[in-house]
Amino acid sequence: MAVSGGVDSMVLLNMLSKMPELDLVVAHFDHGIRPSSTTDEAFVRTAVYRLGLVYESAVGGLGPNASEETARKARYDFLNLVKDKYGAIAIVTAHHQDDLIETAILNILRGTGPRGLVAMQKNKEIIRPLLGMSKKEIVSYAKAHKINWREDPTNQAQDYLRNYVRLNITPKLSAGQKKTVLGNIDKISQNHELKQQLTATLLQNISEAGLINRVKFSLLPQTVGNELIVHWLRDLGWRDFDRTEVNKINTLIKVGAVGNRHNLNKKLDLTLTKNEARIETVRFERT
Repeated sequence: MAVSGGVDSMVLLNMLSKMPELDLVVAHFDHGIRPSSTTDEAFVRTAVYRLGLVYESAVGGLGPNASEETARKARYDFLNLVKDKYGAIAIVTAHHQDDLIETAILNILRGTGPRGLVAMQKNKEIIRPLLGMSKKEIVSYAKAHKINWREDPTNQAQDYLRNYVRLNITPKLSAGQKKTVLGNIDKISQNHELKQQLTATLLQNISEAGLINRVKFSLLPQTVGNELIVHWLRDLGWRDFDRTEVNKINTLIKVGAVGNRHNLNKKLDLTLTKNEARIETVRFERT
């Protein structure tokens, strides 16, 4: 379980620590973005030891100019290391209903597709027990149960897009508007689930043993081909890619020269034969 020391994670820690059937490992990541973060770590460590739970922590040393995406990646890299170390079944985070709405708004601003709108709900590797609670309900729970927490001053920094949305957009939504947004996210989620099933079936029809049939792929519309590539890359464990890279792979599969190895990232190459395309791991990771 990821615990930052903020009200959300401290409330979830309080709830889950009362469930003896759970074997919890608490993980705290200090991004190293602000000097006061060491105090947060001490606060979390003290709370965890009082509960008699296993505790892991790490310092990222990212510096004050780290982007939101850099901080997020470093945090989840650490959480996955802890997960693997203890053989845990999942990572648990304290994301709540307001986070779900904020993420949807953020991804709309970034021009994401349906996957970005439902990512928080559909990621099976991360459990989010508080998605049904609003921020207001979480704070009320904390006060009612006399739970202490730490406030992160960077949450007020509006140079982070998420903070801008949190401070200037989400608070202006009425309860009815929030309900409508959540309802629409659920509808998109259901449609996305069906589309994923269809995509997986179509991918099986044009691929075999990890090889994509270039002739069959070339007959697909660009958007359908892109969906297959996204599905393919995720099956291979590559998640950090963007639309430009997907379009590039689509084009290469269709018209790329036979026999060439095309570098996709530091670890993966796309290899093309006359009839097939394969993504292969490079022998030595590029620097």
